[in-house]
Amino acid sequence: MMSKDAARKAAFARRKPAHGAGLDAAAQRHLRDCLSQHRGKPLAGYMPIRTEVDPVPVMADWDGPVGVPVIQGAGQPLLFHRWTQGCDMVEGPFGARVPAAQEPVVPQVLIVPLVAFDARGFRLGYGGGFYDRTLEGLRARGPVVAIGFAFAAQEAAELPLEPTDQPLDAMVTDAGVTWF
Repeated sequence: MMSKDAARKAAFARRKPAHGAGLDAAAQRHLRDCLSQHRGKPLAGYMPIRTEVDPVPVMADWDGPVGVPVIQGAGQPLLFHRWTQGCDMVEGPFGARVPAAQEPVVPQVLIVPLVAFDARGFRLGYGGGFYDRTLEGLRARGPVVAIGFAFAAQEAAELPLEPTDQPLDAMVTDAGVTWF
């Protein structure tokens, strides 16, 4: 089993050409289909960084409240602040843009960014554990649906896992939707 650092490096190498291949529209189409059964529920999306697949067009069309993640600090779960298309944004940690207004949203459905994923519904993130802590806390409070969003090329045969890793409920890529 490779280390998390090695798995991330390999995944970034697979993601970069997928990002430049014009696959976002296909992934967004599958994401819309996947989310259709959750209409009106509070949704968490994200502002894409680096070579991440872009969920913003789907978020812009959502018929309920939309939040984007805000990092509070190391070892803390994420907060989500209300986002609408065209709202004032400021630079947040790690280069992700966050809403200037700090209106909280508690999501019931999350579009989860990732570096790599496997066929069992696990994900490899950037290494801060933010989504694992956040999902654990949200799931302790009630039903939450976590939908990974990535390019199909980011799938790994296996990932190095830890007991604190939170599984996804579904994975959406340019190739389709997989429920776990």
